[in-house]
Amino acid sequence: MLPTITRTVATPIDWPGRFAGINHRNRSLAHDDVEDAMGLDDKIDNKSEELGGKVKEGVGKATDNERLEAEGQADQTSSNIKQAGEDIKDAFKS
Repeated sequence: MLPTITRTVATPIDWPGRFAGINHRNRSLAHDDVEDAMGLDDKIDNKSEELGGKVKEGVGKATDNERLEAEGQADQTSSNIKQAGEDIKDAFKS
């Protein structure tokens, strides 16, 4: 006969730090807080990419470097597309 293997799964009440003391009834609230923080991180990353693109574009214009200018515009476009995706996700969360 094979031995029985048991596995303990950590729950938020077992995790140190921010989740200490959370019981099972409000675990979903903590999960929502984590999702919101991740969404905020994404928004910050998108905004920094957009600002970096603006800097590249400005330097490209100032130095008459068309490649750098185009790269800056591409970074801004990429950031705007990502931000639109975040906005869509936020609309469906509400």
